[in-house]
Amino acid sequence: MSKLSQLLCLTDLSQHQLRDILTLSLEIKGDPAQYRTALAGKSVALLFEKPSLRTRVSFDVGIHKLGGHSVYLDLQNGAMGVRESVQDFGSNLACWTDAIVARVFSQKTLIELARSSQKPVINALSDLYHPCQALADLLTLHEQFGELNKVHLAFVGDGNNVCHSLMLGAAIMGMDLTVITPPGFGPDAHVLLKAQQLAAKSGAKLVLSQHLSSAAGVDAIYTDTWLSMGAKADPKQVGQLFADYQINTAAMQRLAVKHFMHCLPAHRGQEVTSEVLDSDYSLVLQQAENRMHAQNAVLVSLFS
Repeated sequence: MSKLSQLLCLTDLSQHQLRDILTLSLEIKGDPAQYRTALAGKSVALLFEKPSLRTRVSFDVGIHKLGGHSVYLDLQNGAMGVRESVQDFGSNLACWTDAIVARVFSQKTLIELARSSQKPVINALSDLYHPCQALADLLTLHEQFGELNKVHLAFVGDGNNVCHSLMLGAAIMGMDLTVITPPGFGPDAHVLLKAQQLAAKSGAKLVLSQHLSSAAGVDAIYTDTWLSMGAKADPKQVGQLFADYQINTAAMQRLAVKHFMHCLPAHRGQEVTSEVLDSDYSLVLQQAENRMHAQNAVLVSLFS
């Protein structure tokens, strides 16, 4: 595949590169021993401004499995831009590490880290995007259904960073995606426009709706927490606005959907019931496992 220099957003990838990363993910998943020295001698900074379970552990363990070394940094080392500038963070990390994985509040922080460090930067979540999650999701859908351009996914809930990256990933790969949100909670207009432009090139179909019934007959239904991490909305008000969008067994049966997806953590009894989350519908643990394999493919591609 053509050289990959960073992953701040899925738009850093062409369709060919994205497909190659998914193929490589499957190869690493199927034969991890073949890649146990892929990152030998490489050190990766894991820079986290936000709490994390899946992202932190999947990167840490994944880097180790590839023969590399990771160093974890959180806000105990001082908030970026407060104790010292983002530029100084990036330029100093560049003295010791070969790449930076960053989970941040603002996409602007990632851009500044990449600019100041001149090292590969991977977006492990920002206010706008969550590309590593979307890669794991696309990998899961590919394993489940085959060619992505034959898949129809519905995303239900807040038009957040996960939604944005799913939109871009679907648009790049020619996949059908129906985004269902309550009024006033739709995706960012600029991200939507970019996704529509990509969809026009790939043949993807992107539909926006405010009605859960629009998910009828899709291959899989995907939801996320109603109140995104760091959001300042009133939880009670959000709960009232989103109540009709809960994914429960009755909804899955009414919509005739056989697969459920969630990026986790899930708030059981809010956006999804435990009955669905723990059922045969659920692909959530497959998604969680695939975080490591997809991220490892990105890391191998950066250093190949």
